[in-house]
Amino acid sequence: MEPGIHEQEIKVGIAQWRVARAPYWLVTLGLGSCVGVALYDPLGRLGGLAHIMLPDSRQFPGQQNPGKFADSALPVLVAEMERYGAGRTRLVAKLAGGAQMFNFSQGTSLLNIGQRNIAAVRQTLEELGIRVAGEDTGGHVGRTMMLNTGNGEVYVRSIGRPVKII
Repeated sequence: MEPGIHEQEIKVGIAQWRVARAPYWLVTLGLGSCVGVALYDPLGRLGGLAHIMLPDSRQFPGQQNPGKFADSALPVLVAEMERYGAGRTRLVAKLAGGAQMFNFSQGTSLLNIGQRNIAAVRQTLEELGIRVAGEDTGGHVGRTMMLNTGNGEVYVRSIGRPVKII
């Protein structure tokens, strides 16, 4: 069932992460170049969702919010899920976002934050031993991502495209 006004939704803002159990939905809006990472433990019906802005916290010394960066948000999200009983070996990830929202004539990869975010998320998940089970990433469209903690399905909405379930 797709979420609606009758469902229990927990919003996840930019540079935030949240953890919830069924029957809640975790929802993040406005994924442009940002990447949404949904983690799910099917045994505990426990989900986590992070809205990641940038790939690498080491580029910003003194930054206080680990939720902004792929390399720092994912380890804290996994640790919080483990505190609630998730088993790291059971976790699966689903990704959305990482679009190139602006066209740059120079074509430099430094300006394509979306692709850099996707690569950093994948690398961090690999280091954490978590497999990616599905994704809707890249392109040039913004997205909304919704994780159903009851079954681990992730719904991705984009303007002008049908809802995609990953």
